[in-house]
Amino acid sequence: MTALLRAQHVTKVFGGGLISRSKTAALKDFSLAISTEQPSIIGVVGESGSGKTTMARLLLGLESPTEGEVSYRGKDLRKLGRDEWLQFRRDVQAVFQDPFEVYNPFYRVDHVLEVPIAKFRLASSRREAQMLMEQVLQAVGLRPGETLGRYPHELSGGQRQRVMVARALLVKPKLIIADEPVSMIDASLRASVLDNLRKLNEDFGISLIYITHDLTTAYQISDNIIVLYRGSVAEAGDVRLVVKQPRHPYTQLLIGSIPLPDPDRPWTGETAPSEIGRQAKDGAGCLFAPRCPHAFEQCLEIAPPLYLTDSHRSAACYLFPEHAPLRAEEMDSVFIHA
Repeated sequence: MTALLRAQHVTKVFGGGLISRSKTAALKDFSLAISTEQPSIIGVVGESGSGKTTMARLLLGLESPTEGEVSYRGKDLRKLGRDEWLQFRRDVQAVFQDPFEVYNPFYRVDHVLEVPIAKFRLASSRREAQMLMEQVLQAVGLRPGETLGRYPHELSGGQRQRVMVARALLVKPKLIIADEPVSMIDASLRASVLDNLRKLNEDFGISLIYITHDLTTAYQISDNIIVLYRGSVAEAGDVRLVVKQPRHPYTQLLIGSIPLPDPDRPWTGETAPSEIGRQAKDGAGCLFAPRCPHAFEQCLEIAPPLYLTDSHRSAACYLFPEHAPLRAEEMDSVFIHA
């Protein structure tokens, strides 16, 4: 079965130019397949600099991989013809972090909906276009009469972001890549935007890649999760397994950093690395070894593979050598399908 979108052993390296000869690998040997027939929500989490946004830009075709390939329906994005690229743009939509940056403050919000209607020829008349805009706004919980005709600054952050979700919905995509879609929205409004994204999956069969640094919202919305650390996959699988019973030391650190409403719970902070972990050299062996309390000699020599620690979870850690290793391209085989 041909995947809608597939990343195969993708690596992205920045730098190495005339001004700066230093190189940074933002994403390393990353593989992922998005099915056309089993819509799901995949959360991608990690701290700043873990490669989340680089991964999104590669999947959207906004960046080209240094190594590996991103393909749409079996064809490399770099080799798509004009009509194929236009179809890719319909099937794969994006919702970005800052909804205000997408708007031109001199245009009413109608403009961001009118442009895709015109570009993709979604309506044959102004009346039909108006009906389409009203339908998608209602689908994301907005009242057309209170939204259309207004300027961006007249809407709240949550309303502006829901208009962008409506814009993505207009073209009936197969996949939406949402990069930190609620990080710049008031906490009181995040639930409504997340609920809208979940309904797109349930009501319209749209797959979602939900990128965030917030494990709480990832757990709330996702079926499966990928934990990135410095561009590499640390852990992946069923979101309930990964969050409730984290195996990788980095995932455990992320979970432990979530504040709980318990004044009696002591704040322990990050556990100190092991004596051997302190000897780790940057870029050699396991990337987490310099921070890992469990690091031992093997961790300093070569990066660990993904081990199938459970039927629906894999972790890249030498603490689990008794389990079968997975190839990078097999990572999504551990995902559950709703």
